[in-house]
Amino acid sequence: MINRSPLLTFFALAYGFSWLLWTPYVLSEGGIGLLPFHWNELGGLLPGAYLGPLGAAFLVTWQVSGRAGIHRWLKRLTHWRVPVRWYAFTLIVVPASLLAATLLLPGAVADLTMPSMTPFLLYLPMLVIQMFTTGLAEEPGWRDFALPRMQRRLGPLPGTLLLGLLWSGWHLPLFLTGWAIGRDLLTLVQFTVVGILLSIVMTWVFNRTHESMPLSALVHISNNNALSVLWPAFFPTLPGPMILAASIVAYGVLSVILLVATRGRLGYPVERDTEVCTPVQVG
Repeated sequence: MINRSPLLTFFALAYGFSWLLWTPYVLSEGGIGLLPFHWNELGGLLPGAYLGPLGAAFLVTWQVSGRAGIHRWLKRLTHWRVPVRWYAFTLIVVPASLLAATLLLPGAVADLTMPSMTPFLLYLPMLVIQMFTTGLAEEPGWRDFALPRMQRRLGPLPGTLLLGLLWSGWHLPLFLTGWAIGRDLLTLVQFTVVGILLSIVMTWVFNRTHESMPLSALVHISNNNALSVLWPAFFPTLPGPMILAASIVAYGVLSVILLVATRGRLGYPVERDTEVCTPVQVG
């Protein structure tokens, strides 16, 4: 089954491993409260985050492609040598876009505050922590394993949209815990939209940097770091859920620009068009 449908197996294992390992956290007092203990949020999240997409990608790659496949997977995983402009985009343009987009929301201009030096001093250390707790946990699976295969099978834009939907859906049990900004349907829908739009930006970076997983991961963690460190410092009294609205505006604008500029190809090489298969199944 793995050899016939590696992508389908990957998503089944990624969801299954993560959701199983998140169950104690979801059932604890930090979640729906069925179990009489409090589970530390970081301790509740990390095992599922790592053994889900990362573990699934390793197992499926080993089974389908052996050592050669693992070598290609690791090569993308360690592809840091890209032009400096891509680091500037991921580390400067992404957080700046989020802050600028927030100013378009009601009440944001009146709430804008010049923060102390503390968030700026914390930004780089927190970025490193985010890389180990989020980037290296998720992106070897979503972008390093799944994205190349989904682009070959479905094409760059359809593959990206489906990956964004599945990536967002993977977080679903966490909406029953304190991890979530809110537990209502609107928050879930907004989060899913953000995941799809952010995936468009990440696919473009991945393709244009010759499949550099670290740079794609930097987009992910720059987003998280900006929203957890900078955003509350610049907008101290805005309601938390407005983070999602700001993200939709920022990544919506970036996505439209990228789709128009690349004619929907998102930097996917023209010579790979012959590799695209008929989208009969995600496998």
